[in-house]
Amino acid sequence: MSEPTGKYSITMPRDIAEAAKARSGPSGLSAYVAAAVARQIERDNLNELITVAEAEHGPVTDEEIQALRDRLHQARDNQATGGANAA
Repeated sequence: MSEPTGKYSITMPRDIAEAAKARSGPSGLSAYVAAAVARQIERDNLNELITVAEAEHGPVTDEEIQALRDRLHQARDNQATGGANAA
């Protein structure tokens, strides 16, 4: 069962509306815009979570970010090779 819907009127620049219409495909413009708004809400929620976490624990350093990226790449490499490079 799908969520109940409501009808809303929004205003946006014409070029953005036309580009969205062109990309919306068979699901239509309303579904395309709803998905875009849902993604933005997710991003806003993540930003709020990051703000709270950084207030409690301090900001994440560039070195910590790079170390986590390195671990992610290693895990992907291990997965691609069937774990042959696992430590």
